[in-house]
Amino acid sequence: MADFKKIEALEKRLWSAADSLRANTGLTAQEYSRPILGLIFLKYAEFRFTQAKERIEAKGSSRRRGNGDIKSQIQAEGAMFVPDDALYSNLLALPEGSNIGVSVNNAMKALEAENEAIKDALPKTYTRFDNDILKGLLKNFTAIDFGLGSDIFGRIYEYFLNEFAKTEGQGGGEFFTPSALVRLITEVIEPYHGKVFDAACGSGGMFVSSADFVASHNKSASDELSIFGQEKTGDTVRLSKMNLAVHGLQGDIREGNSYYEDPFDLAKGEIIDGKQYGQFDRVMANPPFNVNEIQKDRLEGDKQRFPFGMPRNDNGNYLWIQMFYAALNKTGRAGFVMANSASDARGSEQDIRQKLIEDDGVDVMVAVSSNFFYTVTLPCALWFLDKNKPAKNKGKVLFIDARHIFRQVTRAVRDYTSEQLNFIANIVRLYRGQDIDNTYLETHPDQGNDGKFKLEDVFTNENGELTYQNVAGLCKVATKEEIIEQGYSLNPGRYVGVAEGEHESDEDFVFKLTALQEELEVLNAEAHELETMISVNVAKIMEKV
Repeated sequence: MADFKKIEALEKRLWSAADSLRANTGLTAQEYSRPILGLIFLKYAEFRFTQAKERIEAKGSSRRRGNGDIKSQIQAEGAMFVPDDALYSNLLALPEGSNIGVSVNNAMKALEAENEAIKDALPKTYTRFDNDILKGLLKNFTAIDFGLGSDIFGRIYEYFLNEFAKTEGQGGGEFFTPSALVRLITEVIEPYHGKVFDAACGSGGMFVSSADFVASHNKSASDELSIFGQEKTGDTVRLSKMNLAVHGLQGDIREGNSYYEDPFDLAKGEIIDGKQYGQFDRVMANPPFNVNEIQKDRLEGDKQRFPFGMPRNDNGNYLWIQMFYAALNKTGRAGFVMANSASDARGSEQDIRQKLIEDDGVDVMVAVSSNFFYTVTLPCALWFLDKNKPAKNKGKVLFIDARHIFRQVTRAVRDYTSEQLNFIANIVRLYRGQDIDNTYLETHPDQGNDGKFKLEDVFTNENGELTYQNVAGLCKVATKEEIIEQGYSLNPGRYVGVAEGEHESDEDFVFKLTALQEELEVLNAEAHELETMISVNVAKIMEKV
């Protein structure tokens, strides 16, 4: 795991530099965010390029038979080829009196020219800034330690989003997915190969994590994965392309509103035994929660993406859930973050959830503690769908209550140690009847690992064998009949119970009270809808009398 305190210090340093632009240029946050991220990208591109060159030289493969040869070798190492004109270190060494803005613009153009994946993605507006400001920014970013985490761009982007929202007096409604949750989703859906799709891809962190998963299992991500993403804003699409490129990945990232635009025909895959399947092997996402005012009348005819119908309440959660399920091919798995309220939602959302459960699409549900998100405190749930469950798990769902599993990083932020994350992922593997996979634990040493999360201590049977079993307060496999008894709830807390000798904590109480409040809000909204419908119908009747 990355050192959170170092990342926090890095983010503050970057923001301080960015804020100086606002103070000294009069630019808006939107105008100066991309140039800042562009410089950081250039610095990171050189970092990855230098690492790749060192690996090539260590293999004794550094004989240069022309630029094309070294370029292909660099790209084979998963990095971008950075020509001399685009080296960050050369920009730092520019002689006094140089026009730094022109030089940075030329560096961006030179990098794009050598790397097709980032064509037109980089900012080229640096001539708007004074030489002194640019020189200060270049020096400020030299001390960045890019060994802090695999999706460092995503972390910086999230922090900037939050700070920009404060600066402009806006609410922070978009969130970067915490790396611990991204990695847990990755470990559970296991994207070894195939087509991976994220309909709300943000900075591309899900794709970076998938590539890291493949690499850690000694395969080439560029050979094994095909990446497809969608985002509603052009700036975020460009950021995602930058993030992929700097990690040596290529993907088809499109700009578009995922509710109304379907550029990949995500649900139009094979038809098998009369049943329509989707295009993708793996779907992973952190969609925006509880979005309202979606124009559902535009979606009602799309029976392939939304096979279970339109939710009546003003909420987009069950549009996303259906979209992810419909996108899966016959062996596909999906993993995504979702608001807690969706697990227990009533009315039309319950009707949709019932159809999903009756179709046997739900595989695993994980309840996550509060304070995992970097900018907000809300707890959440991780949903895992599977169109190819093993026969022994047909008609069943694994529920894991992981609200008590976390590391307290700061007063306001939690994450998982690699041991904790590995423990949760391997509970799922035991349930599926798969071999245990400790690759993540072995490749991510963590100072926080204390030996308290060992499968052997919990899942060893009386014969000394490691096997799945229900554990009060932790996990429970529920049958469809049990789920029906609970009103088709997918809330792990309803099934897992409390471990023997434990008492309900204040956090549990707050969690339940919050869920009840969310449920009350849904019921009130539905009651209001019914009142409106009754009024309309009464008015029509009165017109005929």
